[in-house]
This record gives sequence, C-alpha cells and structure tokens, in this order.
Amino acid sequence: MASSVVDRLVDAINAHDIEALLACFAPGYSVVFPAHPARSFTGREHVRRTWEALFKAHPTVRATVMARVHSGEEIWGEWEFTSDSRDGARFWQRGVIVVPPEDEVIARARFYMEPVEGAAGEASVVR
Repeated sequence: MASSVVDRLVDAINAHDIEALLACFAPGYSVVFPAHPARSFTGREHVRRTWEALFKAHPTVRATVMARVHSGEEIWGEWEFTSDSRDGARFWQRGVIVVPPEDEVIARARFYMEPVEGAAGEASVVR
C-alpha cells in the first residue's frame, strides 16, 4: 500500500534513525515549499543534512500524521512535529505534506508546514 512509505518515514523520524529515514526517499528527491519557494531543494543529501541538524537541535523530535487522505496517486497528510530543544525552546510545527509515492519511496513532495503559535500567541521557535 502506498501509505507504507509514510508509516516507515514516521517510524524512522521517531527512532531518530537517519539511514532508515533516507531509505524513504529517492536519490533525486525534490521538495517544493509553495508558500516559501526559496526553501525548495533537490537531493537526498540535503534531506540528510536537514534531519541531522534537526535531531541535534531537537533531541526529542517526534512526528505524527494526524490524518491522511489518498487522492489518486497522492497522499495528503496532516503532519505534526514536536520537540523540546537543547536551549529550552519548543519546536512545534503543523501542516500538510503532499507526497506521490513511487516504488515505495518518496520522489517528490509539497510542504505546507508552519510553526504553531503558542498559548501566549508567540510562534514556536524554528531553527
């Protein structure tokens, strides 16, 4: 089933297993951030650098897919990332990630993730 790659990705993130995480992505993986085009990139090595930095800055990071919908060949998932960081700030993001899995890996994605505003109306820290 196509959503198994999403489940493997969640498990890899929550285990902080960088090799299992990378195995979820095609070598030429590309991601587009429609609301923040400058963040878009191509390449699995960029994924490695990003997640290694996230695991270091946010040692308790956890991923949850709160809901998902299969639309044709795409999976639209409502994701949440949470963690405390080493400096005590909270990392908390929610949004939608759209992936069209190909051969049980993610070859491309569209990210609509944003920091969640805290109880005091302050945005969470994003590093």
